[in-house]
Amino acid sequence: MKIAFIGVGNVGFALANNLQKKGHQIVVANNNPASESVKKALDKNPAFTVKKVQEAVDEAEIVFLATPYQANQAALQGNRFNGKTLVDCTNPVGPGISHGLKSEKSGSEVVQELAPDAKVVKAFTIYGFENFIDSSFPGYNVKPAMLIAGNFEEAKTQASVLIEELGFFAKDTGALSQALHLEHLTLLWVKMARMGGHHPNFVWAYLEK
Repeated sequence: MKIAFIGVGNVGFALANNLQKKGHQIVVANNNPASESVKKALDKNPAFTVKKVQEAVDEAEIVFLATPYQANQAALQGNRFNGKTLVDCTNPVGPGISHGLKSEKSGSEVVQELAPDAKVVKAFTIYGFENFIDSSFPGYNVKPAMLIAGNFEEAKTQASVLIEELGFFAKDTGALSQALHLEHLTLLWVKMARMGGHHPNFVWAYLEK
């Protein structure tokens, strides 16, 4: 599968790198191929190709958005997605690790507004990048849960295939409005790992009986 990544920082690169190792073709979508983030990504994985954002989106079967949240508007504005799945890996974070939109709506709903012709799926946000580099927890007989949200079933199914390939258990939480709660779960993880002294190599599991 050809996958475009808008943003290849810690989160974007970890996901793109592992998907490339799984046999997928990764296209870094950036209108400035000389940017520092693109150079670093290519240094670490020269199998990536780089194209301008619209060209990369046009060619891709699925698109990942992994920019800092405050860069989303500039990254999305003016681009056409023509009904393609857009996996939103971003989180609006405010002062003191608060919700950047004051919990009034989810960042993913804003992404959907910025890219109205995309099918937005919230995913890969409830952990830090360390768990995207390596999702394995060999001491347990369950996979880490990857909670997702979105308004389009076919888009969630498409994203879930990649989620499972990367070693997670994909669990659909419902409509895109549920992304607000996933963003709060991210903030909990961040406060524990980045502020509370907890090591970052921990995840959530989904157990059912």
